This record gives sequence, structure tokens and C-alpha cells, in this order.
Amino acid sequence: MKELTDCRRPFAEALEQLALSNPRVVAVTNDSIGSSNITGFRKRFTDRFVNVGIAEQNLIGVSAGLANAGKIPYVCGASCFLTGRSLEQVKVDLGYGRANVKLCGMSSGLAYGPLGATHHSLEDLAWTRVIPNLTVIVPADASETAQAVRAAADIDGPVFLRVSRMPTPPVHPEGYAFRAGRAVTLREGSDVTLIANGIMVSRALEAAGLLAAKGISARVLNLSTLCPMDRQAILDAAGRTGAIVTVEEHSVYGGLGGAVAELVVTHRPVPMRILGIPGVFAPTGAPSWVLEHFRLTPQGICEAAQSVLSGRECDEAEARSRH
Repeated sequence: MKELTDCRRPFAEALEQLALSNPRVVAVTNDSIGSSNITGFRKRFTDRFVNVGIAEQNLIGVSAGLANAGKIPYVCGASCFLTGRSLEQVKVDLGYGRANVKLCGMSSGLAYGPLGATHHSLEDLAWTRVIPNLTVIVPADASETAQAVRAAADIDGPVFLRVSRMPTPPVHPEGYAFRAGRAVTLREGSDVTLIANGIMVSRALEAAGLLAAKGISARVLNLSTLCPMDRQAILDAAGRTGAIVTVEEHSVYGGLGGAVAELVVTHRPVPMRILGIPGVFAPTGAPSWVLEHFRLTPQGICEAAQSVLSGRECDEAEARSRH
């Protein structure tokens, strides 16, 4: 059994190590000190820690000002509030202004399950990925989270880093090196491609195992950088496997599935299924229960892959009959 890790832990550890080596790094928060797991940073770097209180629009403005003064702010807050309450400032101060600010959307997706729809963050990728100049990263495990924190400091411009608190197993091999903008094939396959990011990557890998037992060869692609997206990796997967299932802890509208579909439909059309939250407010409950409710499980992914393959076979048979 692989060890499960709350990715806020490697996030905090990497941020503190980064601050030790780079005096320009500062942490800025909207009173989300404990929930962002940056208590240790505050103790070690008192003069490089800014708490603006529960004022997210001000949070972004202050961070942009710090960036303009030569600092590298890592802005930590619950993703639902960090993006939803300050979207105009993110667009104008960070995107349009190309401010060197790193937004860290903590406890994203369904992680705040028991607190209900007000705290679920199921729109943040749709909002952020359309803002020009903003790099969007959704790490899949502890190693990728820590590496993404460090990589963000080397990106000259704004970054949105989506960090989950839901425990997740390691999905990458030893020695894996994260690179922004590059997708990673975690399992080869020839019949269908499962594309996921964040906590859904481990579930996609499990689904690929279930499909293998049924004689179906599934490729698994971790698309951890949503912007800029690894277009070639997606088009290659579409061409080689002929079918795609996307899986995300986000609305089916505007997120990972939408981004992949926009590319595929215009350059290499193949049958697709988009798995996620189907355009509704998610119910209140434990995150694991909500994921099960929406069939965002290995078995649900397996069934979606079988469905898309069945549909493709029907389409091919119909095409042959016309000739």
C-alpha cells in the first residue's frame, strides 16, 4: 500500500526551503495560515510574512505591489476564495500587468466537502486558464507539488498553483523531474487515453489496471500544467489511441476536459468523454463520498472508457456500412 500524503505538507516544506535559498521569496495570506500549512514559514521568516486578513482583492493588490518591488510573493489561501473573490485583480494586476506573483490555491476541488458548495472550488481552473500570461499548474502528488513550488519561482510572471489537501499516493517514478508545460505519460496504452491531473491521476492509473484486466490497453497522461498545455502530447495520444477520457476534480465546463476538447476537435477529432462535476453545485459530504457520488472513481473511469470505446466501434461500423 503506497503512503498517502496531504500535498500541503510538501508545499510548505518546499516553500520554506525556497525562502532559505532566495531572500526575495515572501508569503502573503488572507488569514489562511493554518489551512495553508504556513505556520512554520511565519515562525521562520517573520519579516517576510504578510497577513492582509480576509480581504482577497486587497491580497492580490498587495502581492502585485510586492512583486513590483522585486519580491516573489507566494499568495496562500483557500482556492475558492482566492480565485472567486479576486478574479478582477488576478486578471488586471497579475495577468495584464504580468506581475511575478505565485497564487497558491489551497484545499482545492472538493477538499472542503463537509462545508458545502460555498467552499467547493470547482470553477477555479475555468476562471484562471483563460487569463493571458497566467501559468496554471495542478500537481498530482507530493513530489510534483514540491517541484512545482520551486519551478514557479523560475517562471517570470504570474502562476496559479492548485494544491489539494486530500491525501494522495505517489504516482511518479523515482527521479521524476517536473517541467512546466510538459505532460507525462505514466502508463503506455494503445486503445484509449486517460488524461487527468491533480488527485484524479492516481484514480486514472487504477482505472487503467481495471481496463487491462478486461483486455483494454489504456494510456495514462498526467496533464499537470493546464496552461501552457502540452498540445503535442495530447495530439499524439489522440492519434495513437483514437479515444480520450478526461478526468478532473472540477466542473466539466471550462477545465481540463474543455481544454483538451478544444484542441482535439480542431486538430485531431476522436471520441471523447469528459468526467467531472456535471455543471451542478456538489452536495455536502466527505470528499470521498462526493467523488463516489459523481462516479469519479477508478470503476467510474473504467466504465467511461468502455463506453467511449463502444461508441467508437458503433461509429466505425456505421461508417463501414455506408461504403
